[in-house]
Amino acid sequence: MQFLVTAYDGTDPEAPARRQAVREAHLVGARRMTEEGRILIGGAILDDAGGMIGSCCIVDFATRAELDEWLRTDPYVTGGVWQKIEVVPFRAAVGGPAKS
Repeated sequence: MQFLVTAYDGTDPEAPARRQAVREAHLVGARRMTEEGRILIGGAILDDAGGMIGSCCIVDFATRAELDEWLRTDPYVTGGVWQKIEVVPFRAAVGGPAKS
């Protein structure tokens, strides 16, 4: 099942430093999950100045529980980067593998 995950960073002055501190660990896991077919597309949400303020991705997990386990262990969660996470079911219609 596909899900759209939108995650917003904290807005405190230390938020960018927290992101940078765990970014490489997050990207290592994201690359692995992309190879496994779990992350279909993902990237940073930017502010008007080009600064990273969050993340958005479309993922594919068999269950919501599996998705929640990934979120529980992702470095952006354990490192306090993502402060607000929204998850909704998603179905790709164009541009990627469609699932029924």
